[in-house]
Formats: sequence, C-alpha cells, structure tokens
Amino acid sequence: PKLWQRQPRGNGWLALHPTDLREKVRESRSGTLVLFAVDASGSMGARDRMVATKGAIMSLLLDAYQKRDQVGMVSFRGHAATVVLPPTGSVERAQQCLADMRTGGRTPLAAGLIAAQDMLARYRQRERQTQPLLVVLTDGRANAGIGPGDPVMEALQQAERLRASGVPSLVVDTEQGAMQLGLA
Repeated sequence: PKLWQRQPRGNGWLALHPTDLREKVRESRSGTLVLFAVDASGSMGARDRMVATKGAIMSLLLDAYQKRDQVGMVSFRGHAATVVLPPTGSVERAQQCLADMRTGGRTPLAAGLIAAQDMLARYRQRERQTQPLLVVLTDGRANAGIGPGDPVMEALQQAERLRASGVPSLVVDTEQGAMQLGLA
C-alpha cells in the first residue's frame, strides 16, 4: 500500500484515514477456449450449408484471435467424432482444418457432444484459469447413435450432461429450407 494524501490534515501532523491508503492491484485476464463441435454429415453438405457454417466459424475464429483466446474443433460424421484441431491459438491451423474438412455420411450428434465434453474436461484440468465455451454447429438431425437407442434422445441426454457440467454452450442452427424440424 502507498500513502496518498493531497494536503496534510490537522495541525501540521500527519493524520491517516482509510482513503489515504491505496494499493496497486493487477488483474490477470483469464483466457477462453472456444471449442467448435461441427456437424460434417451429408445433410450439412447439402444446399451449401457447410459453406455458410465455415463462414460463421471463420468470423468467430477471427474474433477469438483478436482476444488472444484459444480455439479447438471437433468434427462428427458417419458413426464417430474426431478431434480435428486440439486447442491452439493459431488461426492459420484452424483455417487449414476447416478447408480440409470433408462432409458426408450420417449425423452422430451424441458422439460429437461426448467428444467435445471429453476435450473440455481434459483442457480444464490443465488450464484451470481458462473459461470454456462450446459452439455447436448442426442442423440437429441426429440419425446415428452411440448405442441401440434413439439417436435424437441420445443427443438430448448428452446435451443435458453438458448443461449439468456447467459448460457455457451456444448452438448455431444450420437448418435451411421449407422442411425445418427445429431439432437443433
């Protein structure tokens, strides 16, 4: 603490008051990990949905880069989810992963949510100061499950587990056209 007093108080004697003492406090900015869980199924390849999705991701990536946040990416298609990009501060690597991302196959939404939650849990153990944000880009049409049950119900159960774990999440609904189911 430092003494800060414009004029002496009293009869020329130093009189201290609580407002006279100041302390320099440093605030450290905690970073953010923005994890993208991207639906790369066949339905996303239709009607240029993936082009629009990649545009939205690029916009969010540039914003994260300007704030010096980290980004990561999980892609799900076929019957599995894949970590496409481990957490990094490199926008160039993220751009390359987006450019190389292929579409096709079924939509294993529950597997994508599980992979995203696993990655976030591992990252939280290493980087306790970093705040996670999960951004899920999907049309919500889950048609491949992780078990014998209904794929949509499995996805809803995984989404509830994510919510219960306290991970802030954002879902970007990429569904287009006249036939919209509103599943995302």
